[in-house]
Amino acid sequence: MTFKAKGVEESASARRASADAGAHVTPPPYDEERIPALARGAVETFISRGRVIELAPAPDTSMLGRPSACFVCIKTLGRELRGCIGTFEPEKNTLAEEVVANAIKAATRDPRFRPLSQGELPALRYSVDVLGILEPARFEDLDPAVFGLMVVAQSGSRRGLLLPNIESIKTADAQVRIAAGKAGIRPDEPLKLYRFRTRRFSECD
Repeated sequence: MTFKAKGVEESASARRASADAGAHVTPPPYDEERIPALARGAVETFISRGRVIELAPAPDTSMLGRPSACFVCIKTLGRELRGCIGTFEPEKNTLAEEVVANAIKAATRDPRFRPLSQGELPALRYSVDVLGILEPARFEDLDPAVFGLMVVAQSGSRRGLLLPNIESIKTADAQVRIAAGKAGIRPDEPLKLYRFRTRRFSECD
């Protein structure tokens, strides 16, 4: 997962744009299928042809034409994770560009996995989480089934993020512990907590 180095408080306007892009709004049917299909097309084009997919204009009602942070996750047909990378604030001008960039990174630059091969492509499934606004939270405000979590060390230099509704994470305690561990934050270090909602777009099984 990739994170920008600037402070959470300094990026309120970018997060507001992310929230406005639709984590709390029912998207049009176009987005339901198009967003994960775009992730697939970006990966298959890059792995098979070595180039970045060309983007077609999105309808005015689509989330794809507006800036928003997102995570792209790639899994096998057996539901094993094969790559997942994203951003907690927009880095591109549109969600479409963000999806393409993060999909390619998830396929080729997730340090936990080797890059995808062309032979694996037919047996993969894609999901895209579009992030809403990050809001300061207390421990009792957390619910891993509903909210994603970002933990920030007191110094602000280390951050860890987890998406919501991860099958293996059932409690807020586990969510905080795992997110902190991903960031290299010791269990005894003070933390700032931020929760967020996402809008998840997944391919049909």
